[in-house]
Order: sequence, then structure tokens, then C-alpha cells
Amino acid sequence: MKFKVSFNSPVVLIFIFICFIATIAGETTPTVNRVIFVTYHSSLSDPMTYLRFFTHVFGHANFDHFWSNSLMILLLGPMLEEKYGSDKLIVIMLLTALATGLVHYIFFWNVSLLGASGIVFSFILLTSFTGFKDGEVPLTFILVALIYLGEEIYTGLSRIDNIAHTAHIIGGLVGAAAGYKLNKRTASIENDILD
Repeated sequence: MKFKVSFNSPVVLIFIFICFIATIAGETTPTVNRVIFVTYHSSLSDPMTYLRFFTHVFGHANFDHFWSNSLMILLLGPMLEEKYGSDKLIVIMLLTALATGLVHYIFFWNVSLLGASGIVFSFILLTSFTGFKDGEVPLTFILVALIYLGEEIYTGLSRIDNIAHTAHIIGGLVGAAAGYKLNKRTASIENDILD
């Protein structure tokens, strides 16, 4: 019996590959992170400021940071890409990057942000919407939202650490909104077909 490796989730695999290259670049040449893969309160006249609103999700502080984010993205991403399609997943990832980058730029002007944690949390809450039916909110979504977002809010208020809890919360909110919108539309179409 022959087995072949399939390129089953192109968006997720390409994203992880870019993150891997960005992490190597950041480890070997730290200025690369500051120039390309970290968002911070830089001048709005600098075109790189706008690019970093999106590219900060590729950079990671170190390989431990990269591996932990990659594991969750590789676990959840292929299922989401299969359910929603590559193009919708790209839009969700771009919206998550932009939302976390902008919020961080506006409200946390003295702190830098890098890493795909916002996308991880977006995927977690998006995944919890897979059982959504029109007019119903899945209990799994409520529990995931309470556990993940509740912990992030609590930890963000009670501890001082180098973790961007706000990015996790914003990413989760983007994932929840996307999950609700995408699954509400699907449920409405299914109801129309059944009627």
C-alpha cells in the first residue's frame, strides 16, 4: 500500500512556512523583526507602519513562541480551511492581523506586538461555531468564550507579563464574529433549501 503526502491546507501551511522563515530571520538578525515583523507606535508617514499592521503575525519572539502558536494553527486551521474555504480563511486572518495591530497601535503605543496568538484565538472561537444552527448558540461556543476570553481578561488584569492578552481577546472576538456571520448565512441557506 502506497501513501502520499497531500498539501491539504495551503493557506495554513504557507502561513506556517512564512512564520518559520520570519522566526529564523528574527533569531539571526533581530533588526528584521523591528523593521518588518513587529508592530509598534511608529510614524504614520512611514509606509512600513501600515505593512506591519499585517506582518506582525508572522514574527515570533523565539522558537518556543513559534512552536506553541504553530501547533494550534496546524491543529485547527485545516478543519477551518476545509469548512469555510481558503479565501474566507485568508480574509479572517487578515482581519485578525489588522484588528490586533490597530488596537495595539492605538491603545498600547509604548509596547511592541508580534506573533500569531491573535490568529490562534480567532481560530479557537471560529472552531467553536462549527455546530451553529440558525436561532441557536452552541453551548460549546459559550464555554470556549468564557474559558478562553475570561482567562485572558483575568490574566491581563492580574499579571504583568510579556503576553499580549489584548491581541488574544481581539483575535477571539474577530473569530467569534466571523463564525457567527459565516454560519448564520449557511444555516439560512440550508433552511431555504429545506422549506
